[in-house]
Amino acid sequence: MVKIEEAIKQREFKDPYNKLMVNLLYTHSYLVSAQSGMFKPYGISPEQYNVLRILKGQNGTPTTVSSIQERMLNRMSNASRLVEKLKLKGYVKREECPTDRRQVDILITDSGLKLLATLQEQVDRFNREAIHLSEDEVSALSELLDKLRG
Repeated sequence: MVKIEEAIKQREFKDPYNKLMVNLLYTHSYLVSAQSGMFKPYGISPEQYNVLRILKGQNGTPTTVSSIQERMLNRMSNASRLVEKLKLKGYVKREECPTDRRQVDILITDSGLKLLATLQEQVDRFNREAIHLSEDEVSALSELLDKLRG
């Protein structure tokens, strides 16, 4: 186990709150980098994977880019750009909404569903291997993070 002080070569922190904030940001970067490496051979990013998972959760019901944006893990991501990249790869399709021509419906394609199925076992394994905690610790940390966000 590498402590945050060793990882960033800092001996001490101003206070425990500062240390926790740095640790959370460092850990986020570590996990996103590792995830990016896992998805790279498939030509997608963690954000594109998030969009595909959101669309899969729609169970075939079309949704809008704004709805996708609201549900994204990283709300700073540009959902329109991500959807367009996924469309070019054949993983999603955009269709004009039959009831409102100004609205565009987004659906996951069979290719997108196949990609998620291919990735599922690898993602499950990654989640277990990247998080060096017991199941009880994982549950406790998840509850603490929920509490942290208030």
